[in-house]
Amino acid sequence: MAKIKITQVRSAIDRPERQKRTLVALGLNKINRTKEVEATPQILGMVRKVSHLVKIENI
Repeated sequence: MAKIKITQVRSAIDRPERQKRTLVALGLNKINRTKEVEATPQILGMVRKVSHLVKIENI
């Protein structure tokens, strides 16, 4: 599987609870935090739901 790097670039303040929990599930909780994860269909679906809050890079 390919790996992707996910970086939170916008705040989760004033966002729906579901989006906040998605960020926590991805391992992000503060701006400029970065995680490297496998690009599984489940992870890509979660990233798509919060794409306006994160930056994605292929590794």
